[in-house]
Amino acid sequence: MFLNPLFSLPPLLPLLLSLLPSTAAQDHLSFTFNNFKASPNLTLDGIAKFTPSGVLALTNGTRHEIGHAFFPTPFPFKPSPNASVSSFSTSFIFSIISDNPQYSAHGIVFVVAPAPRLPGALSGDYLGLFNETNNGNSTNHVVAVELDTVPKSEFQDINDNHVGIDINGLVSVASKAAGYYSNGRFQNLSLISGKAMQVWVEYDGGKKEMNVTMAPVHLPKPSTPLLTLSKDLSPILDQTMYVGFSSSSGYITSSSHYLLAWSFKINGLADGFDFSQLPKLPRIGPKKVSRLLTIGLPLSLVLVFGVLSGVGYYVRRKRKFAEVLEDWELDYGPHRFKYKDLYIATKGFGEKGLLGSGGFGRVYSGILPTSGIEIAVKRVSHESRQGMREFVAEIVSVGRMRHRNLVKLLGYCRRKGELFLVYDYMPNGSLDRFLYDQPSFTLSWQERFRVIKGVASGLLYLHEEWEQVVVHRDVKGSNVLLDGEMNARLGDFGLARLHHRGTDPQATCVVGTLGYLAPEHIRTGKATTSTDVYAFGAFLLEVACGRRPIEPRAAAENLVLVDCVFSFWHKGEILQTVDPKLGSQYVAEEVELVLKLGLWCSHSEPVARPSMRQVVQYLEGDIPLPELKLMGNSATGLMFAYREGFDDFALSYSQSSSVAESILSGGR
Repeated sequence: MFLNPLFSLPPLLPLLLSLLPSTAAQDHLSFTFNNFKASPNLTLDGIAKFTPSGVLALTNGTRHEIGHAFFPTPFPFKPSPNASVSSFSTSFIFSIISDNPQYSAHGIVFVVAPAPRLPGALSGDYLGLFNETNNGNSTNHVVAVELDTVPKSEFQDINDNHVGIDINGLVSVASKAAGYYSNGRFQNLSLISGKAMQVWVEYDGGKKEMNVTMAPVHLPKPSTPLLTLSKDLSPILDQTMYVGFSSSSGYITSSSHYLLAWSFKINGLADGFDFSQLPKLPRIGPKKVSRLLTIGLPLSLVLVFGVLSGVGYYVRRKRKFAEVLEDWELDYGPHRFKYKDLYIATKGFGEKGLLGSGGFGRVYSGILPTSGIEIAVKRVSHESRQGMREFVAEIVSVGRMRHRNLVKLLGYCRRKGELFLVYDYMPNGSLDRFLYDQPSFTLSWQERFRVIKGVASGLLYLHEEWEQVVVHRDVKGSNVLLDGEMNARLGDFGLARLHHRGTDPQATCVVGTLGYLAPEHIRTGKATTSTDVYAFGAFLLEVACGRRPIEPRAAAENLVLVDCVFSFWHKGEILQTVDPKLGSQYVAEEVELVLKLGLWCSHSEPVARPSMRQVVQYLEGDIPLPELKLMGNSATGLMFAYREGFDDFALSYSQSSSVAESILSGGR
């Protein structure tokens, strides 16, 4: 006769385990269900049942119900009553199907509990775990991982689609929106999508750390967990515990909560699943109508219509993807992309793939259909044919550059009045998104300082280390992109200009962004390496202060960032300009170095600015930055007015010594 373990086993098991050798208590204990077709000996409660197809249905679409399923035998979570909790892990595949595609009730919970039943638990918001009286009690000895689809302010839920770790109550000690990490990017998952998803829950008894990871079914386990909780579970869990699941439906909206597979192990990683044995989910929605019922039109009419449509489609498609290819472009074959490939990659340059837009074009993400490579495509209007040949030649030359801190320019495409520049895709987007548009996330000073040094290294390569001198012409925060490891890469070479070493750059129209434009560039139209240094100075101040170089709506004294920083340096309070979001979490010496170097690079006289090689040496600490003396700086290109307490600064081009040296003597 089968004895219910709830009443006979728990009182005796701790005593029996204490009599066993220590090695026996620590044996690896596990189970794996690739499906539930054999109706395994699980302890079911409420409306939970096994379907003929091998699915464990915790709920069945009825309202205001509870479903429980527990493994019938307890596991030794501790070798002895006073020992620490051993490592354990579980993995399961689930699906939630709602009768309303926009709402669901309520969710699925993996449970570690002292007993295989949860008497007195309520449905709805309580997920079949607790009730109004015992919710949050330390005597519950329950650890759970909830997949919750209904936000409850009483339990401090973050949204209606989250994963949480619960201890003795429904106020999660850690929670995050449902999803997973792929190549450093967070991908959202909808718990009520009706699709099968896999969850991994792992507790490291040595580190006292629990990780929760999830992903769509058939995808490998992501390397980055969704949730991590550092907490010793020893005071919470008893020596022996039961493992299982709880689920509940709501009062208004009904849902079905399914488990397709489940594995568990003490002192090891739970086994993976044989996906060929997974059961099929129940059908969603009405059955499909037989195709035979849809055949009603005469076959001849269908064929005629098909031929005419095919001809029309072919003509429209040829016109849609028509592009200009001139003889001189034959030399650039490997660097030219077909418009058709870019159109397919970006899904028609739709708004969904739009990464950003600016004065020189819009940028779209995409995946090349032939290679599967992720790309970013900048779409630039270029109506004028004058200079196009030279412009494309420079673009192709830039495409040959290779440096770890430059975004790789893969090539181009020309079509009608548009030019398309194709770059490597940077998953974390532009730097200014993290400086200005992420109120819940702040780049640390270490990350900012690494970004600064990376951009400096990339500019040094452009100015001095490549075969030609490359002037970027648009150095700014929004053109600094971050790869999957948050490394800085200078991008957007659509405005770059090249010239051979020892030759002077030619004057062109003034291009760039207000606040980063050097005064001599505005006057002469000539872009030089020194104008890049000026822009880099504005960039240094932008990153350290968390402010744009020019803020039109700011007070007069804060309108121009370089003026503001100069004013505080004048008063000996330069660290007062640091981004307030950093608080006190920064290295004062490094911040002061960056701010002073930003002022020096922003000098209104180009000959007084340092070269990028000097900038890199200062940032790397190879040589110390001398103290600054009075400088004639201004983001607007005007010399600063005479400031009381400083010596007048005079430039002398006749002297053989560097002008920069004359401003690098004593000072603040």
